[in-house]
Amino acid sequence: MREILLAILFSSPVLWAMQAEELPAGFAHWDQSFIKQIGAKLEVGAASDPHHFAVQQLGDYSNDSVLLVRRKADGPPEWHETQVDVMLVQSGSATLVVGGTLVNGETVAPHEKRNGTIEGGDRVKISAGDIVRIPPRTPHQILLDETKEFDYIVIKVKGY
Repeated sequence: MREILLAILFSSPVLWAMQAEELPAGFAHWDQSFIKQIGAKLEVGAASDPHHFAVQQLGDYSNDSVLLVRRKADGPPEWHETQVDVMLVQSGSATLVVGGTLVNGETVAPHEKRNGTIEGGDRVKISAGDIVRIPPRTPHQILLDETKEFDYIVIKVKGY
């Protein structure tokens, strides 16, 4: 019996290591305590940013990236030529202006424009628990509602 207990005791670390090695390349897990820590940093960042905005990239992979975002003010219009934005709203509420035409947008990175205005876009109310998918080449802008704080996760799906 003693030999069996010793065998179990000494094999436990090996079993744990084998489990960890079986995780697929590119797998990521961000637990709630980590997300809360990042949220505290985003709060400080948004408070000190002139645009009242903070973002933390959690991961950047060949086909997608994952970001945590905190807004304390309206965002600028955006347009991504090759990326899909999937937004998972964590807290707050906002109006998403989506569609229409981006006028006077400035190229800020390859395949990406910001600023200017959106003409003819639809207004969609979004709030905690909502999931939104914005296709490539679609102007969009977040306008905060009375909550004045809006937290969301963005999964950017790369199409290039």
